[in-house]
Amino acid sequence: MSLGNFALMRHELLLTVAALLVLTAEIFASSKSRKSISLFSIVLFALITMAGFLPSPSGTLFGGMYTTDSTRLLMKNILNIGTLLVLIQSVTWLNKEENHDKVSEYFILLLSTLAGMNFMISAGHFLMFYIGLELATIPIAALAAYDRYNNKSAEAGIKLILISALSSGVLLYGLALIYGTTGTLYFNEVAQLFGTRSLQILGFIFFFSGMSFKISIVPFHLWTADVYEGAPVNITSYLSVISKGAALFIFVIVLFLVFPVIISSWQKIIYVTSILTMTIGNLFAIRQQNLKRFLAFSSISQAGYIFLGLIGGNQLGMASVIYYILVYIFSNLAVFGVVAAISNAKGKESIDEYNGLYQTNPGLSLIMLLGLFSLAGIPPFAGFFGKFFLFAAAAEKGFYLLVTIAVLNTIISLYYYLLVVKAMFINKNDAPVGKFKSDFPTRFALAICVAGIIITGFASIIFEVIKKSSFGV
Repeated sequence: MSLGNFALMRHELLLTVAALLVLTAEIFASSKSRKSISLFSIVLFALITMAGFLPSPSGTLFGGMYTTDSTRLLMKNILNIGTLLVLIQSVTWLNKEENHDKVSEYFILLLSTLAGMNFMISAGHFLMFYIGLELATIPIAALAAYDRYNNKSAEAGIKLILISALSSGVLLYGLALIYGTTGTLYFNEVAQLFGTRSLQILGFIFFFSGMSFKISIVPFHLWTADVYEGAPVNITSYLSVISKGAALFIFVIVLFLVFPVIISSWQKIIYVTSILTMTIGNLFAIRQQNLKRFLAFSSISQAGYIFLGLIGGNQLGMASVIYYILVYIFSNLAVFGVVAAISNAKGKESIDEYNGLYQTNPGLSLIMLLGLFSLAGIPPFAGFFGKFFLFAAAAEKGFYLLVTIAVLNTIISLYYYLLVVKAMFINKNDAPVGKFKSDFPTRFALAICVAGIIITGFASIIFEVIKKSSFGV
């Protein structure tokens, strides 16, 4: 293997170099120049994001344990875009006095977990997949507990690490059964040797259950709302968008490439879990007053919709999943960006506290409206086209009842999203959130989110590009 072959790992190598550079900057930065670490880190990551779009050949490394192709590169680039937006939105929060001494830790942990997600996506072997999974999980738990003097944040970190340990144990047991029945952990070899024997199906069920914890699929979702509420808002947005998106990406790859022979079995599992996830996520979201818990159950229901693309098991299904996650990143980060801006400036995180927000902060209210309508799937916003392609992928395979249930759940989700809209634009409030002006990084990130929602909705060529680069069963 030549040194040039390592260019196939450019995403992971660049992230590693960036983390080392941030660590070096922390060592040599004076107490007065620590705030410049944020700007340095964001510019550095912006360059990495742009480098990800440079042409790159497909290939494998380490005897096939690491593999890359156009689909995986696209997935990594989508995660990079979302992470860059999260970093920009985090500047205001990181500049607070209580975070002054731990800015570099935030960027190092976040870059580390993103590198783990990239290794997961490029894995061609279950051992590489598991190493990437742990590299992605442990820093996230530290990020959830970032506000170390906040009891809720510490609790969120503990809950996340305990749930991650449990889910990893379940997943490893499934991998042990798969290895015991096939004698290999390479994706391509497992795909050839995997069959319909009871022990193999049981191994897949354990693997599916372990991954479902990571994606917050019902009934493995109970940790989500507590962790989202306890973690800082910007960490919550990362968990909701990037972490969930990466888990769904690797889930797509494994289902389509490793387990196509039992597609009839995992379609039944996805059928049931999709209905439960959509319905329970939506019903529990209606009851929430805290916006982070509200968005936690919203993200659970969104995972249920995404499963409609998975159940198709074809190229259209995979393309619709990738496209919807791209749309979901812009839509959800638009909402989280507004929540973070108000939380950092005024400390308000309850829906009732948003009553009359339009009177004092019309710009933020309109951005929140746009993001919520896109998440709800209202035309002509991007979320409508994302859901349309997901439903089309399921309908193409004849899952008409599932699509009907999904449409009914979309109506339910519209109701609770409109509760927030009603609070901002209609409900009266004698003491609404005071008028304030967000700083430039926040406004810039929100502008990108709005542009992303509009462009991904109206530029149909984006979906066609994604479809051409996708593989299917």
